[in-house]
Amino acid sequence: MIELRKDRIPSKEMVELIKRQYPAGSRVELRSMDDPLSPVPAGIKGTVLFVDDAGQIHMQWDNGRTLALVPGVDSFVRINEQEKEKKKGGEAR
Repeated sequence: MIELRKDRIPSKEMVELIKRQYPAGSRVELRSMDDPLSPVPAGIKGTVLFVDDAGQIHMQWDNGRTLALVPGVDSFVRINEQEKEKKKGGEAR
């Protein structure tokens, strides 16, 4: 779990950790998003474009949207590369 400072901005160290955990090209599955005006639906998957200096994870969602994730606010999980490969192998049969 990513913890934010009182001003809800991650420290430089936390931003660097987020960048290492979610490099460009990583796949993520959204559990929930705290954006009442324009949320991305839960369960959708997407690809990380980049992590900005505020620690927000900019996404290209599989439905074409490009809304960023806010660690510590939105709920999401990185998709395991082994699971992704296993699914690819299963689809080829």
